[in-house]
Amino acid sequence: QVQLVESGGGLVQAGDSLRLSCAASGRTFTTYTVGWFRQSPGKEREFVAAINYSGGNEYYADSVKGRFTISRDTAKNTVYLQMNSLKPEDAAVYYCARSVRPNVSGGSAKDFGSWGQGTKVTVSS
Repeated sequence: QVQLVESGGGLVQAGDSLRLSCAASGRTFTTYTVGWFRQSPGKEREFVAAINYSGGNEYYADSVKGRFTISRDTAKNTVYLQMNSLKPEDAAVYYCARSVRPNVSGGSAKDFGSWGQGTKVTVSS
């Protein structure tokens, strides 16, 4: 079983950048897909970005395309989410998760399990 730990959240101003990290221990990512999701109060968890760990295919929600970049460091068993030009609507708790089977494409939450505990991002206007 894989354990995921997110870090890097914080309070920033609109237009600023943050980089979130998702570190894995135990069984690592290998051929799975790792995704970032977010949830703000009163809203359902939504997909942000995902990366196929072996092939590197990337997937993004329309709301973050061109601003967010997902990447991975296989040597460190870590997936990153670089967030630029942050907007107040990006504020949420961000979670990473590993897919329940290898080589999942896209970002349907039902395809992901092994969720981390989340890291909070606050964006002031």
